[in-house]
Amino acid sequence: MEHLPEDNSRYKDVDYWDERYKTEQCYDWLGDFSKFQHLMGQHIKKEDSILVLGCGNSSLSGDMYSAGYHSITNIDYSSVCISAMSSRYRECPGMTWQQMDMCQLSFQDASFDVVLEKATLDALMVEEKSPWSLSQPTATFIHQSLTEISRCLKPGGRFISITFANPFFRKRLYARSVYNWSIQNYSYGDGFEYFMYVLTKGEPLSAEDVALERKLMEDQAPHPPRSREKVPEEDSEEDFLSTIDL
Repeated sequence: MEHLPEDNSRYKDVDYWDERYKTEQCYDWLGDFSKFQHLMGQHIKKEDSILVLGCGNSSLSGDMYSAGYHSITNIDYSSVCISAMSSRYRECPGMTWQQMDMCQLSFQDASFDVVLEKATLDALMVEEKSPWSLSQPTATFIHQSLTEISRCLKPGGRFISITFANPFFRKRLYARSVYNWSIQNYSYGDGFEYFMYVLTKGEPLSAEDVALERKLMEDQAPHPPRSREKVPEEDSEEDFLSTIDL
Protein backbone atom coordinates (compact mmCIF):
# COMPACT_ATOMS: atom_id res chain seq x y z
CA MET A 1 0.00 0.00 0.00
CA GLU A 2 1.26 3.43 -0.94
CA HIS A 3 0.37 4.99 2.41
CA LEU A 4 1.24 2.09 4.70
CA PRO A 5 3.37 3.48 7.57
CA GLU A 6 6.76 2.03 8.44
CA ASP A 7 5.57 1.45 11.99
CA ASN A 8 2.03 0.99 13.37
CA SER A 9 2.69 3.67 15.98
CA ARG A 10 2.38 6.25 13.18
CA TYR A 11 -1.36 5.59 13.04
CA LYS A 12 -1.60 7.63 16.25
CA ASP A 13 0.49 10.49 14.84
CA VAL A 14 -1.43 13.44 13.40
CA ASP A 15 1.58 14.36 11.23
CA TYR A 16 1.32 11.00 9.48
CA TRP A 17 -2.36 11.60 8.68
CA ASP A 18 -1.75 15.18 7.57
CA GLU A 19 0.82 13.98 5.04
CA ARG A 20 -1.37 11.10 3.92
CA TYR A 21 -4.43 13.30 3.39
CA LYS A 22 -2.45 15.68 1.19
CA THR A 23 -2.36 13.05 -1.56
CA GLU A 24 -4.86 10.30 -0.73
CA GLN A 25 -8.35 11.04 -1.97
CA CYS A 26 -10.39 8.36 -0.22
CA TYR A 27 -9.94 5.23 1.85
CA ASP A 28 -12.60 3.19 3.62
CA TRP A 29 -11.56 1.01 6.50
CA LEU A 30 -13.70 -2.09 7.10
CA GLY A 31 -15.72 -1.68 3.92
CA ASP A 32 -17.87 1.09 2.53
CA PHE A 33 -21.40 2.10 3.56
CA SER A 34 -23.08 -0.46 1.31
CA LYS A 35 -21.57 -3.31 3.36
CA PHE A 36 -23.44 -2.40 6.57
CA GLN A 37 -26.21 -0.07 5.40
CA HIS A 38 -28.80 -2.75 6.13
CA LEU A 39 -27.71 -2.79 9.79
CA MET A 40 -27.42 0.95 10.26
CA GLY A 41 -30.86 1.48 8.75
CA GLN A 42 -32.32 -0.39 11.72
CA HIS A 43 -30.86 2.10 14.21
CA ILE A 44 -30.54 5.48 12.49
CA LYS A 45 -33.47 7.59 11.28
CA LYS A 46 -33.10 9.95 8.35
CA GLU A 47 -33.92 12.94 10.58
CA ASP A 48 -31.39 12.02 13.30
CA SER A 49 -28.56 14.39 14.17
CA ILE A 50 -25.35 12.42 13.62
CA LEU A 51 -21.78 12.95 14.80
CA VAL A 52 -19.03 11.06 12.93
CA LEU A 53 -15.79 10.66 14.91
CA GLY A 54 -12.44 10.45 13.11
CA CYS A 55 -14.14 10.90 9.75
CA GLY A 56 -10.92 10.80 7.74
CA ASN A 57 -11.31 10.84 3.97
CA SER A 58 -13.84 8.00 4.02
CA SER A 59 -16.83 8.15 1.71
CA LEU A 60 -19.07 7.15 4.63
CA SER A 61 -20.54 10.57 5.40
CA GLY A 62 -21.05 11.37 1.72
CA ASP A 63 -22.74 8.01 1.10
CA MET A 64 -24.98 8.51 4.12
CA TYR A 65 -25.87 11.98 2.87
CA SER A 66 -26.82 10.55 -0.52
CA ALA A 67 -28.96 7.97 1.29
CA GLY A 68 -30.98 10.73 2.96
CA TYR A 69 -29.14 11.45 6.23
CA HIS A 70 -28.74 15.22 6.01
CA SER A 71 -27.74 16.26 9.54
CA ILE A 72 -24.13 15.07 9.83
CA THR A 73 -21.34 16.68 11.84
CA ASN A 74 -17.88 15.31 11.08
CA ILE A 75 -14.78 15.70 13.23
CA ASP A 76 -11.15 14.68 12.78
CA TYR A 77 -7.94 15.83 14.45
CA SER A 78 -6.25 16.41 11.10
CA SER A 79 -6.74 19.96 9.84
CA VAL A 80 -5.67 18.82 6.35
CA CYS A 81 -8.47 16.25 6.33
CA ILE A 82 -11.11 18.70 7.53
CA SER A 83 -10.08 21.31 4.97
CA ALA A 84 -10.20 18.82 2.09
CA MET A 85 -13.48 17.19 3.09
CA SER A 86 -15.31 20.46 3.81
CA SER A 87 -14.33 21.63 0.35
CA ARG A 88 -15.38 18.35 -1.26
CA TYR A 89 -18.84 18.45 0.33
CA ARG A 90 -19.38 22.22 0.41
CA GLU A 91 -22.64 21.86 -1.56
CA CYS A 92 -24.22 19.55 1.03
CA PRO A 93 -26.33 21.70 3.40
CA GLY A 94 -26.50 20.17 6.86
CA MET A 95 -23.07 18.53 6.50
CA THR A 96 -20.41 20.23 8.65
CA TRP A 97 -16.73 19.57 9.36
CA GLN A 98 -14.68 20.50 12.43
CA GLN A 99 -11.16 19.82 13.64
CA MET A 100 -11.52 18.26 17.10
CA ASP A 101 -10.13 15.64 19.47
CA MET A 102 -12.65 12.92 20.28
CA CYS A 103 -11.66 12.81 23.95
CA GLN A 104 -12.44 16.52 24.32
CA LEU A 105 -15.65 17.15 22.41
CA SER A 106 -16.75 20.78 22.45
CA PHE A 107 -20.45 20.01 21.98
CA GLN A 108 -23.07 20.53 24.67
CA ASP A 109 -24.59 17.65 26.60
CA ALA A 110 -27.24 15.65 24.73
CA SER A 111 -26.40 17.18 21.33
CA PHE A 112 -26.77 14.14 19.06
CA ASP A 113 -29.13 11.27 18.33
CA VAL A 114 -26.27 9.18 16.97
CA VAL A 115 -22.50 9.16 17.44
CA LEU A 116 -20.71 6.99 14.90
CA GLU A 117 -17.15 5.73 14.62
CA LYS A 118 -15.64 3.35 12.08
CA ALA A 119 -12.17 1.96 12.94
CA THR A 120 -11.27 5.15 14.82
CA LEU A 121 -10.91 3.35 18.16
CA ASP A 122 -9.08 0.52 16.39
CA ALA A 123 -6.44 3.00 15.21
CA LEU A 124 -5.87 4.13 18.79
CA MET A 125 -4.97 0.59 19.86
CA VAL A 126 -2.51 -0.38 17.13
CA GLU A 127 0.47 -0.41 19.50
CA GLU A 128 -1.15 -2.52 22.20
CA LYS A 129 0.65 -5.79 22.90
CA SER A 130 -2.41 -7.66 24.13
CA PRO A 131 -6.19 -7.22 23.71
CA TRP A 132 -6.60 -8.46 27.28
CA SER A 133 -4.97 -5.51 28.97
CA LEU A 134 -4.49 -2.06 27.46
CA SER A 135 -1.64 0.21 28.44
CA GLN A 136 -2.65 2.90 30.91
CA PRO A 137 -2.37 5.83 28.44
CA THR A 138 -4.55 4.05 25.87
CA ALA A 139 -7.08 2.89 28.47
CA THR A 140 -7.33 6.44 29.83
CA PHE A 141 -7.79 7.97 26.37
CA ILE A 142 -10.50 5.48 25.41
CA HIS A 143 -12.33 5.95 28.71
CA GLN A 144 -12.25 9.73 28.24
CA SER A 145 -13.55 9.34 24.68
CA LEU A 146 -16.38 6.99 25.66
CA THR A 147 -17.34 9.29 28.53
CA GLU A 148 -17.52 12.22 26.11
CA ILE A 149 -19.54 10.18 23.61
CA SER A 150 -22.07 9.23 26.28
CA ARG A 151 -22.28 12.85 27.46
CA CYS A 152 -23.08 14.11 23.96
CA LEU A 153 -25.79 11.53 23.28
CA LYS A 154 -29.42 12.42 23.83
CA PRO A 155 -31.50 10.07 26.02
CA GLY A 156 -32.23 7.09 23.79
CA GLY A 157 -29.38 8.10 21.48
CA ARG A 158 -27.11 5.47 19.95
CA PHE A 159 -23.35 5.14 19.82
CA ILE A 160 -22.55 3.01 16.78
CA SER A 161 -19.08 1.50 16.66
CA ILE A 162 -17.82 -0.37 13.60
CA THR A 163 -14.67 -2.42 14.17
CA PHE A 164 -12.73 -5.58 13.43
CA ALA A 165 -12.78 -6.43 17.18
CA ASN A 166 -15.14 -9.26 18.11
CA PRO A 167 -17.44 -9.06 21.16
CA PHE A 168 -15.14 -11.20 23.29
CA PHE A 169 -12.61 -8.35 23.33
CA ARG A 170 -14.52 -5.17 22.48
CA LYS A 171 -17.22 -5.62 25.13
CA ARG A 172 -14.45 -5.38 27.71
CA LEU A 173 -14.28 -1.68 26.84
CA TYR A 174 -17.99 -0.94 26.45
CA ALA A 175 -19.58 -2.93 29.31
CA ARG A 176 -19.38 -0.25 32.00
CA SER A 177 -22.43 1.07 33.82
CA VAL A 178 -20.85 4.53 34.11
CA TYR A 179 -21.51 5.07 30.39
CA ASN A 180 -25.24 4.47 30.94
CA TRP A 181 -25.90 2.41 27.82
CA SER A 182 -26.93 -1.05 26.68
CA ILE A 183 -24.94 -3.09 24.15
CA GLN A 184 -26.07 -4.93 21.03
CA ASN A 185 -23.71 -6.37 18.46
CA TYR A 186 -23.96 -7.49 14.84
CA SER A 187 -21.52 -8.75 12.22
CA TYR A 188 -21.10 -8.29 8.48
CA GLY A 189 -18.61 -8.98 5.70
CA ASP A 190 -17.64 -11.57 3.12
CA GLY A 191 -14.39 -13.37 3.80
CA PHE A 192 -13.42 -11.00 6.59
CA GLU A 193 -15.91 -10.60 9.43
CA TYR A 194 -16.41 -7.15 10.91
CA PHE A 195 -18.59 -6.06 13.80
CA MET A 196 -21.06 -3.29 14.54
CA TYR A 197 -21.97 -2.38 18.12
CA VAL A 198 -25.05 -0.35 19.00
CA LEU A 199 -24.96 1.20 22.46
CA THR A 200 -28.22 2.86 23.48
CA LYS A 201 -28.07 5.71 26.02
CA GLY A 202 -30.31 5.27 29.05
CA GLU A 203 -30.84 1.53 28.66
CA PRO A 204 -29.29 -0.80 31.28
CA LEU A 205 -26.60 -3.34 30.58
CA SER A 206 -27.83 -6.90 30.17
CA ALA A 207 -27.29 -9.35 33.03
CA GLU A 208 -24.47 -10.90 31.00
CA ASP A 209 -22.75 -7.54 30.53
CA VAL A 210 -23.21 -6.61 34.18
CA ALA A 211 -21.47 -9.87 35.09
CA LEU A 212 -18.67 -9.05 32.65
CA GLU A 213 -18.20 -5.61 34.19
CA ARG A 214 -18.11 -7.10 37.67
CA LYS A 215 -15.49 -9.64 36.65
CA LEU A 216 -13.33 -7.00 34.98
CA MET A 217 -13.49 -4.79 38.06
CA GLU A 218 -12.53 -7.72 40.28
CA ASP A 219 -9.61 -8.59 37.99
CA GLN A 220 -8.35 -5.00 38.17
CA ALA A 221 -8.68 -4.69 41.93
CA PRO A 222 -5.37 -4.92 43.84
CA HIS A 223 -4.92 -8.19 45.71
CA PRO A 224 -3.35 -8.34 49.16
CA PRO A 225 0.03 -10.08 49.25
CA ARG A 226 -0.12 -13.75 50.07
CA SER A 227 1.31 -14.70 53.43
CA ARG A 228 4.26 -17.04 53.38
CA GLU A 229 4.77 -19.71 55.95
CA LYS A 230 8.32 -20.43 56.97
CA VAL A 231 9.50 -23.62 55.30
CA PRO A 232 11.28 -26.05 57.62
CA GLU A 233 15.00 -25.93 56.93
CA GLU A 234 15.26 -29.63 56.19
CA ASP A 235 12.52 -29.42 53.52
CA SER A 236 13.60 -26.18 51.90
CA GLU A 237 15.43 -27.67 48.93
CA GLU A 238 12.58 -29.92 47.79
CA ASP A 239 9.66 -27.59 48.65
CA PHE A 240 10.98 -24.19 47.57
CA LEU A 241 8.49 -24.07 44.66
CA SER A 242 5.61 -23.98 47.14
CA THR A 243 6.76 -20.55 48.31
CA ILE A 244 6.75 -18.98 44.86
CA ASP A 245 3.69 -17.02 43.79
CA LEU A 246 2.96 -18.23 40.24
